[in-house]
Amino acid sequence: MDFDTGKEPAETATQASEPFIADIRRLTVLQLQQLGVSHMAYVKQVPVNGGIAFAIHAADGTPMALAANQDLAIAAIQQHEMAAALVH
Repeated sequence: MDFDTGKEPAETATQASEPFIADIRRLTVLQLQQLGVSHMAYVKQVPVNGGIAFAIHAADGTPMALAANQDLAIAAIQQHEMAAALVH
């Protein structure tokens, strides 16, 4: 199934000119986890070797990087054309 259209590939090819309208109440758990993955990342303060670091995670929770401070973490996210969200 194509996540962007919610249709099987054969349906997408034959009905490409029709607009797709999704009922977000019917998204699967996997689709919800993938929603925004390539567009959003969150920053979370974490303990590292007795100090503090800022972990950067994809929207689905996948760890991506560590930064020394919050501003550096946000800058890294923005440099990759993603939106940053802070988790407290």
